[in-house]
Amino acid sequence: MPRSHAVSTGCALAITALSLATIPAGAEGQTATIAAAMTAETTLKPPPGMLEALARDLHLSSAQAQARLLNEARLTPIAAQLSKRLGSRFAGTWLRGGSAHTLVVATTSAADIPQILAAGANAEVVTRSLGELAAIKTKLDHALPVKPLVSSARYVDVKRNKVVILAPKPDETQTVVEGIGVNKEAVLVLPSTEVAQPLYDLVGGNAYYIGTASRCSIGFPVVKGTQSGFVSAGHCGKAGDTTTGFNRVAQGVFQGSTFPGSDYSWIAVNSGWTSQPAVDNGEGGTVPVAGARVAIEGASVCRSGSTTDWHCGVIQQRDASVTYPQGTIYQLTRTNVCAEPGDSGGSFISIDQAQGVTSGGSGDCSSGGTTYFQPIGEILTAYGLTLRTTAGNPPPPVTGTCTGFPSTYTGSLTNGQSAYQPRGSYYHSNATGVHAGCLDANDGADFDLYLQKWNGRTWPTVATSDGAGPDEKITYTGTAGYYRYRVVSSSGSSPYTLGYRKP
Repeated sequence: MPRSHAVSTGCALAITALSLATIPAGAEGQTATIAAAMTAETTLKPPPGMLEALARDLHLSSAQAQARLLNEARLTPIAAQLSKRLGSRFAGTWLRGGSAHTLVVATTSAADIPQILAAGANAEVVTRSLGELAAIKTKLDHALPVKPLVSSARYVDVKRNKVVILAPKPDETQTVVEGIGVNKEAVLVLPSTEVAQPLYDLVGGNAYYIGTASRCSIGFPVVKGTQSGFVSAGHCGKAGDTTTGFNRVAQGVFQGSTFPGSDYSWIAVNSGWTSQPAVDNGEGGTVPVAGARVAIEGASVCRSGSTTDWHCGVIQQRDASVTYPQGTIYQLTRTNVCAEPGDSGGSFISIDQAQGVTSGGSGDCSSGGTTYFQPIGEILTAYGLTLRTTAGNPPPPVTGTCTGFPSTYTGSLTNGQSAYQPRGSYYHSNATGVHAGCLDANDGADFDLYLQKWNGRTWPTVATSDGAGPDEKITYTGTAGYYRYRVVSSSGSSPYTLGYRKP
């Protein structure tokens, strides 16, 4: 990893056909000390079945698994705070050690080291920010050919501070990369035999059937207004397909489905089915779903599916692009949790926080495997859904003049600042149609809104709304492709809300 400075007190996964990565047990020897240091407020009672599955799949003792969950709960809020403070210098976070006792925060500026250390994390100074790596990966995603296949998967590896390309023929792939025009020092091509496949064939993880033969797994129960339903993988079915439950009783209808590009869907169920904020733990019990806070790379995560039940591992990388025979899926999360056909659509959960739905992978639960999931946040915003949680389901937040949009994001800018949405990234539209965007900021500020479309090399602006005031609206008819919004403060400081709708 190229870095000019590193501050660390803590101590590559080569992808074959999905061998399960093992974390050495007993490496820290600090379990009792860590657990004793926790206050009553941070003491965590693991959901039923999770502690046992973590110990089994990560080869930990029960005490080490408990310490890992405590550390993840303690360090996740710190990681979120530091990522906001570092802004454009932020280069990623990850957990280190079998019990996840060390939080590492990467930055492109050595000046950030004191505040990182003061927050209780280790600092690493690296060459490239997370935003720079994401931009490089986006360019590779669009430039690398699918036929012939030169890359089975690509992801941002924050530990290496590089974009990693998994390739069946690395020498040929390296030649293609050199012709694309990205910084070669920021890209690492690794040989890989991984060939990911979608995992074909109202509690998360339970089975449901599409038609007479296909079977997938429930992701998470959701609601849309008064309509109950659940989310799952997009490759499981298309809009209009009917489903039956694990007991072969009539259940629901696919309301929306996206595959490839993304891999998600949502199914509305009839009155005979009641959504529960829970995930099947494979042992006759359930794990509660309390929210959808995003887990750190290196954090433990468990998957529930109708074929292999309950298995755990760790989150390895985010923003992964995977090429299946049917096409490429973007912005997935890569894990070393195993899965098999029929587990598609099933729940990924970290402690009691929903993470996403199973997309696909390679390997199996006998020899181990690599599995990718579609993050839950994108699914909820794409369809305007609310996750069913143990805290109940409050109404969606008020968004000022920008109400009724299926995708809504918030932020805050000071004079002269700008930001890209959604979440500093982009979204994909599968069809030609109308893109509608609405920006709402406080009176007294002058904010502008720009819609940009990827042309294979850059992001030219295709629509602009730059009136003298805090609120802007864009309506643009465009073809299928990748889009993003740029929010700019021309004058003043204010929080803002951006709502948008794609075709």
